[in-house]
Amino acid sequence: MNMTAIAGLPTRSVSDTDAPWVPLGEGKAFKPLRFLCDNRGFVELLRLEPGVEIGWHRHTGEVHAFNLQGTRELHTGERIGPGDYVYEPPGNTDRWRAIGEVPLVLLVVVMGEVDYLDADGEVSARYSAGTLQELYRRYCEEQSLEILDLAD
Repeated sequence: MNMTAIAGLPTRSVSDTDAPWVPLGEGKAFKPLRFLCDNRGFVELLRLEPGVEIGWHRHTGEVHAFNLQGTRELHTGERIGPGDYVYEPPGNTDRWRAIGEVPLVLLVVVMGEVDYLDADGEVSARYSAGTLQELYRRYCEEQSLEILDLAD
């Protein structure tokens, strides 16, 4: 193994205070950490106020979610609390909500895209690295904030 070549690879870090919380709707916001190139996916902190629900959605790739704070209840009734980890395989369709007294904060790694579904099961909205990066860029411009290079 060539340690010199490996040591020369660039690394990037983001402090908790570097990126803003970008609103996604009433009681819901995300803090971007990384947008993967070619819409491969994204890494974010996701925050929901108690009672806010994430409606039916389907993942085109795998998802890794680690609860940092608060509790969420999956559509199966399972409760996921601080320190718990959930893996969702590609194609998984689910919904869940934040419960309890404190905001829910998750570290989420999403590969691929997220399709939100309407009452008929049809795609009503799609989130990808590209769409979230655009929301982040617009929010920073509106708030006169520095736009960080969070793309690979």
